[in-house]
Amino acid sequence: MSKKIKANRYKPEPGRPKALKSVSITSADAVDLCLKCIMTIAFFSVLSLAAIFMYDFITQSKFFNIKKIEITGTEHAVQNDILKLADLSCDKNIFKVNLFNIEKRIATHPWIASAMVNRNMACELLISVIEEKPLAVVKIENLADILINTHGRPFKEYNPQKDNIGNLPVITGVDLNMKVTRNLTDTRKKLKQEYLFKGPLFDSIMEFLKLEDLNDITLIKADENRGISIKANDIYNKIPLNHEKTIQIQLGFNKFKEKLNKAIKISEYIDKNFPERTICAMDLSNLEKVFIKTTPDKALQTGDLIKGV
Repeated sequence: MSKKIKANRYKPEPGRPKALKSVSITSADAVDLCLKCIMTIAFFSVLSLAAIFMYDFITQSKFFNIKKIEITGTEHAVQNDILKLADLSCDKNIFKVNLFNIEKRIATHPWIASAMVNRNMACELLISVIEEKPLAVVKIENLADILINTHGRPFKEYNPQKDNIGNLPVITGVDLNMKVTRNLTDTRKKLKQEYLFKGPLFDSIMEFLKLEDLNDITLIKADENRGISIKANDIYNKIPLNHEKTIQIQLGFNKFKEKLNKAIKISEYIDKNFPERTICAMDLSNLEKVFIKTTPDKALQTGDLIKGV
């Protein structure tokens, strides 16, 4: 006979599940919600209209016309040319001009490397430019002379009447090379063509131009086989040989500072030991075997006649 199962007095019996509370939205609540949405939309609409009205008022009012345009950083570029490029005048509203577009237009000037444009609440437009720094003039056969900057990049045709650049060295014997690049920022992926000077020979020229105190250098001749030679003011003879007062020195492809220092030592040695002679030219391509041409016509060589130099 089975025992009768008794209820567990330590565990309460499970109760019936409570019925879910019904949530009812009355018509008054719905109307209130709609009114709140309409008021919110109306508020932002009025705010947007007010912003548009204020923008139109500010950008069309003559009160905010440009009162002053200040350009700084110019040495070679003419300020009127910059204003024409930027299409700026004092009858324009200062808040209507696009500063980024103005900077791009100014940077198209051949002398301008970069430009920055700012405005202030006094309705003043402040334009700060950084100009290209010319390093040398490059002469190319059947083409106009070209100015290169300190990075060796051509940036404008040289105009002797307008470009006040002082006594820069003139480079001959190099050619322009065309470089084609794809502009990845342009959605149309346009090809960009530009002309550059490049190659080992031009690299040697740039290495030479990095030296200090090149004021005496008037001409740099480049040759694919022999490297570079220079025509310099004659600081190597007490009495210059010719009316041009220049002397030609062959330098090769490298070690230019050492070679120019050696040229000074050679001139001092000849002045001391051969005072009757005047240096006409020097070949310093090989520091171990330097040739010097003098007048009266005789060639000297550091390997035998000029020991210790």
